[in-house]
Amino acid sequence: MAVESPFRADVLRGKAALVTGGGSGIGFEIAAQLARHGAHVAIMGRRREVLDKAVDALRSHGLRAVGFEGDVRKQEDAARVVAATVQHFGKLDILVNGAAGNFLASPEDLTPKGFRTVVDIDTVGTYTMCYEALKYLKKGGPGKGPSTGGVIINISATLHYTAAWYQIHVSAAKAGVDSITRSLALEWGTDYDIRVNGIAPGPIEGTPGMRKLAPEEMAKGSREIMPLFKLGEKWDIAMAALYLASDAGKYVNGTTVVVDGGLWLSRPRHIPKEEVKELSKVVEKKAEQEERSTNLINGAWESRAQKD
Repeated sequence: MAVESPFRADVLRGKAALVTGGGSGIGFEIAAQLARHGAHVAIMGRRREVLDKAVDALRSHGLRAVGFEGDVRKQEDAARVVAATVQHFGKLDILVNGAAGNFLASPEDLTPKGFRTVVDIDTVGTYTMCYEALKYLKKGGPGKGPSTGGVIINISATLHYTAAWYQIHVSAAKAGVDSITRSLALEWGTDYDIRVNGIAPGPIEGTPGMRKLAPEEMAKGSREIMPLFKLGEKWDIAMAALYLASDAGKYVNGTTVVVDGGLWLSRPRHIPKEEVKELSKVVEKKAEQEERSTNLINGAWESRAQKD
């Protein structure tokens, strides 16, 4: 059942947004929700057929959208797509860096080339897009007032908060993304009035990432360790993006919003709750017996000391 948005339908009216990785999954839902709330949206991706399908889907709902083919790893593509977005809409207010690469691999099976590929897409690609968008997002840029800058939202993860099996490449890449978010929030927030924040999604159902990283054959029993006992929805991430992109988040800068239902905090419950209660009673009774024994021994020593 569709959930009604808590935001006004025109909360982003007149804004222009560019979403990398916007052709599918979380990126597409973010693009769709930005458009449904008044923004004009460009999506960027490497596969023309995926872009065309996504743009057609958005336009079928009366939303203003355009797709540009490009690879975030290539600076010339980043520059071209950002410029084309500004040429198409007259300005750029919101940049969402959602392009990412991932797969399961143990470190001994992951070549440096495979490691570098993910870092190039996630970390270097994020920085490259930010770098090329700066002149359009900064205060005084095209369509901007002298004291009003734009917004950057970087899609991250929680894998690097502790450690994650078979994800050394993505953990390193997303740690870099979070560092970029904080550094640009400090420097570009100060100099150019650009707010830079991130979103760290948990496991989101119906996404390419879940199909690759947690196929049904591997996911049995996994929901039992989730605090909310369910997967997240793409809508959840898009609502976080709306908050950060709109004036609702106008004083939020340099933070990464975790949207995972508390999953990264969780650990398997090795002992059932009822068993813990029974064990607590046993431990408490044992402690009382030990205390009584200690008191008796101490009393005996005191009596002997008095006689001596």
